[in-house]
Amino acid sequence: MVSDERPPPEGPATFREVFAQREYRAVFTASALTWLGDYVAKAAVTLLVYRETESVALSAAAFAVSYLPWLVGGPLLAAVTERHRFRQVMVVCDLVRMALMLLIAIPGIPVPVILALLFATTLANPPSQAARSALMPLILPGDRLVVGLSINASVGQAAQVLGYLLGAAVATVNPAAALLMNAGAFAASALIIRLGTRDRAPALGSHDRSHLLRETAEGFQLVFRTPLLRAIAILVFSAMLFSIVPEGLAAAWANERAGGMHAGLAQALIMASTPVGFILGGLLIGRAVGPTRRLALLRPLAVFAPLILVPALLDPPPAVVALLAAACGFAVAGIIPAANGLFVQALPDGFRARAFGVMATGVQVIQGAAVLATGLLAERFPIPIVVGLWSTAGVVLMTIVVRTWPDRQTVEESIRAARQGTAVAAQPAPDEQDPGHVGPGRPTPAVT
Repeated sequence: MVSDERPPPEGPATFREVFAQREYRAVFTASALTWLGDYVAKAAVTLLVYRETESVALSAAAFAVSYLPWLVGGPLLAAVTERHRFRQVMVVCDLVRMALMLLIAIPGIPVPVILALLFATTLANPPSQAARSALMPLILPGDRLVVGLSINASVGQAAQVLGYLLGAAVATVNPAAALLMNAGAFAASALIIRLGTRDRAPALGSHDRSHLLRETAEGFQLVFRTPLLRAIAILVFSAMLFSIVPEGLAAAWANERAGGMHAGLAQALIMASTPVGFILGGLLIGRAVGPTRRLALLRPLAVFAPLILVPALLDPPPAVVALLAAACGFAVAGIIPAANGLFVQALPDGFRARAFGVMATGVQVIQGAAVLATGLLAERFPIPIVVGLWSTAGVVLMTIVVRTWPDRQTVEESIRAARQGTAVAAQPAPDEQDPGHVGPGRPTPAVT
């Protein structure tokens, strides 16, 4: 059953209130360990494959294989999660990934076998992440969920930066040691989740089940037929279209237009800037801004995020590019946790993991497509022109997205329907009394 707890009217939930929840501390610690271990392993496997084959293409394939499960079966694997206990899913996935990482660490394994084992390892990511996403709102009521999501997103970005640095450093000396570190992280995560979280019944009981493909399709239908969920999905997917571009083109940008800066330093600066901006934005906006104001900032931040990248047209030096990318990351961090909090409010019980699968798959596809498209354009045109014009198109897109944002009545109906276990499928009607309002008229709990 969803919680009806409302955030305090004087401000947002505090970090202390969030970390006071024992189960959240367990999930947070386990997640941080596996995030860090995953990025360490990515750096290690990429280097390991390159050393074995001296092939850039194969080393890139080793890096990219982690995205494949979401593309080929993410929503289906997430739908499986609804049928099982969330704690059980997370523990089993951690143990499976631990065992497979130990196999990859065995010296002398052929590269094709490494890639196959790595793909099998990442198949556990969608159900594990879906279970964690569905469990979070059951642990954190009210505005604590939004603050908790901000913390998780920021720590995830920090783990990316630290994991790549640590993984590259360790893998240079001994790639197997980096893989063993990841296996140890999964083992610790399984133990923490097993001892630190409650065992809850499956979200989808045996009497509610149908064919797995039908259940997966129902997740897509819920997201894209419910006006509020559809609006949030479009907002998040649109934000991913441009925010990933500086990071994706950083290597070429740094080598072609580094100016007087060392190319490696320029690349590192650009790649790290978006995660750093996201960390600062997630923590500052999530903690310092109240729930109602946070929702009201969604629309201006959505337009600001691509707008801040438009000056790339002027071909600034790498340090300025990094500042622009960091500002974009800051704005996106103000969008995503608030949008996630609103998203889970409009999800009926039994659909959370499936809806997460839909969103996560969409994000992966959109990010990959954006990097691929801008990379192809950068083959023919200067990178600053590509990024600047791509971001200009993003401003136009985001302006359209925020102008079609659901009105107050639609938001309230979606949240009310979710609490009653149904979904709102009607099209949003114009809000003549308050067309600029984002979200309900009063603070609503981020519940699931």
